[in-house]
Amino acid sequence: MKSEKIGRMREEILTGPIEKTLLVLAGPLIVNNLVQVVYNITDTFWLGKLGREALSAPGVTWPIIGTLMALGLGFTTAGFAFVGQYIGAEKYDRANRSAGALYSLMLFFATATAIIGTLLLPYALHFMKVSENVYPYSLTYATIIFLGIPFSFTFMAFGALVRATGDTKTPVKITLLTVAINIILDPILIFGWLGFPKLGVAGAAIATVFANSVGAFIGLYLLLTDRVGLSLSLESLKPDFEFYKKIFKVGLPSSIGQSANSFGFVILTRIIFGFGDVTYAAYVITTRLVNFLTSISRGISMAMGTMIAQNVGAENYERAKRIAERAMLINFAIASLAILIIGVFRVEIFRVFLNDPAVIKESEVVMKYFLISVPFFNGIFIVVNRTFSSAGHTKKSMALGIFRLWGLRIPLSYAFGYIGAITILGITVPLAELFGFTSRGVFFGMGMSNFIAAMVALAWFLRGTWMKRIIEEKSKTEPEKATA
Repeated sequence: MKSEKIGRMREEILTGPIEKTLLVLAGPLIVNNLVQVVYNITDTFWLGKLGREALSAPGVTWPIIGTLMALGLGFTTAGFAFVGQYIGAEKYDRANRSAGALYSLMLFFATATAIIGTLLLPYALHFMKVSENVYPYSLTYATIIFLGIPFSFTFMAFGALVRATGDTKTPVKITLLTVAINIILDPILIFGWLGFPKLGVAGAAIATVFANSVGAFIGLYLLLTDRVGLSLSLESLKPDFEFYKKIFKVGLPSSIGQSANSFGFVILTRIIFGFGDVTYAAYVITTRLVNFLTSISRGISMAMGTMIAQNVGAENYERAKRIAERAMLINFAIASLAILIIGVFRVEIFRVFLNDPAVIKESEVVMKYFLISVPFFNGIFIVVNRTFSSAGHTKKSMALGIFRLWGLRIPLSYAFGYIGAITILGITVPLAELFGFTSRGVFFGMGMSNFIAAMVALAWFLRGTWMKRIIEEKSKTEPEKATA
């Protein structure tokens, strides 16, 4: 029985060795992240053959796509927290009902996002001051991606729900298939191989949408046929307005926070583009490399989220705190090693993707002023933020995210990049003399935002105000033993 499998995993999560359980859960997620980043790098590699303008198109448009997608993805975070905590409390029927309600809600948000995103896209690109060379590529790429958002939403909802049960392997198997489809279709559609038309940037977007649609249909089939522990039925997919209220209460802050952060990256893209295509291309390639080298730490954070949700559901708060602390130490070390590797082999790596001397030279600026802060972001900030959201305290994670981006990153990157001098408490700081109105100031401001936000997040985490579950407070009632 699938409920027996979930029960065994639940016991391991609640009572087993923290490091061992964390690594068992994280293993498939690490593979998943590596495979996803391999695809992103492959995508970057092939688009780079078309030139820097085509290469920049996905990076330019994803902040816009993410802003609207986050409205629905915030509710996925809420669904993850509810399902995980209900399983931790052994309330399996409620976990199933939560999953069904979330899935039906996501279908609605996905459709609305696709329509709104397509209509707003041209205005958003102009607002970001995307250069005339990059604009047509970005418009084409994002339009196709928006049309496929319903598949992306439901596929991601499936992954989050199944992860909440402690099953981190099934979503990875499906992801491996979708990424393989994506990697195979990318060059075929971009360059018109095997008799297909040469579609360029549009081909990359079509490959992504097709692969996500395959994953979405497989995920729905597994949920409807009771093959992944959670079991959906046509009855459970009907609108449940009572549970929608709970999802809105927990999910709305997460939606607002993720949308605000995604829109913040629209502003940040505008700031970076102020220094030209070369600077933005260097930024895109560098961040893709960081994502590859920190896939292990992100997998550990995701696994930690499952353990946090179930332990909070079972009211094992001190164990949840220890789990988060171990994840911080591990992730900080991994991220530090990743940045060291990039620093040593930076030039050789960049030449693989885009043998452009100007971009390679600019990558040194990104490395020196921004990337050294990544261990603080991945090792501390991300872990604390996921701890808050997995515990269901999405207002805290929303506040942290908005503070980092809108309170720190955007003001600091703009100030150090574009303002000649500022006066603080009667003391004038000559910013122009420090950075000379160059991209160095922008990336310095971005790095500072990671350092400061990590320290604030750590202090808030240590206060312990997140150690309270969001499901029913009565913990001594007889648990439900229904099949999950």
